[in-house]
Amino acid sequence: MAHITTDIAEAARRLRSGELVAFPTETVYGLGGIASDGEAVAKIYQTKGRPAFNPLITHVGDGDDAFKLGRRTPLAGKLAAAFWPGPLTLILDCLDEVQVSSLARAGLDSLAVRVPAHPLARALLQEAAIPVVAPSANKSGRISPTCSAHVQRQLGGDIDLILEGGDCVCGLESTIIDARGVRPIILRPGPISRADIEAVAGPVDTPLSDVNEVNPAAPGQLLSHYAPNGQVALNQKTPRAGRFYIGFGPDDEQARPSDMNLSPKGDLIEAAARLFSALHAADEAGAAFIDVAPIPNTDLGEAICDRLQRAAAKRP
Repeated sequence: MAHITTDIAEAARRLRSGELVAFPTETVYGLGGIASDGEAVAKIYQTKGRPAFNPLITHVGDGDDAFKLGRRTPLAGKLAAAFWPGPLTLILDCLDEVQVSSLARAGLDSLAVRVPAHPLARALLQEAAIPVVAPSANKSGRISPTCSAHVQRQLGGDIDLILEGGDCVCGLESTIIDARGVRPIILRPGPISRADIEAVAGPVDTPLSDVNEVNPAAPGQLLSHYAPNGQVALNQKTPRAGRFYIGFGPDDEQARPSDMNLSPKGDLIEAAARLFSALHAADEAGAAFIDVAPIPNTDLGEAICDRLQRAAAKRP
């Protein structure tokens, strides 16, 4: 099993030597490797079982480092100033001398880049002093990890080191925005909501489809993703016998018993932080069927519903 440590210097040393290191961010735990090292990137794809056409997000220590990799547009500069460090990923055109391997970019002329806010992630990036690609530290298409135990269960036999950072605060992967044009385009909803973005950058465009099974421009665009072992049914107002029930909102334990309630008080922030933990709990319970209560598809609920719809999608 993977060694779990709080030693940032050791984690940075292993990254620089080409090893893979799982580390916490404010969103989920990432599986890190040197962005410029094609062999390290290939190991990430192999370890996750991830399709090589699905690009990775590059993590850097600050906005200046991000714009050494991708072209700063007025829109990108505005979004970076408002939301970095934080759970926002920007899609940018690559600069000529980009230090991110073509494999990590899935051969695209663009790249996805983020400045995480988690103090351990920032300390690790500062210590390593290199851009680090880091998709979620789980098997491809499965539930994202929000604590080190989730990483250990899925990847513990395949990687050497996990940097311990406790539970992730956001619990959902970053919002992804295509910032190459004049108007922001949401490619993946996340902790930073549509309203948050519009308040800073004006009207948001949405792509014709947020599903791209052939040439995704960003992570999280595959139809089936974030999937538990059991079959997921959404918008179930009452639990059904023999099914693991994930509730939301005020819960009458006699009328509506739930195996896990994302937020008894109906708070979307709390629900987002607990979503993947609830799906992991269903797996640990051996649930073949999972019913999920209705979630409001507004503000942060848009990102929660996105993850649930992909978790419930027909699997390849």
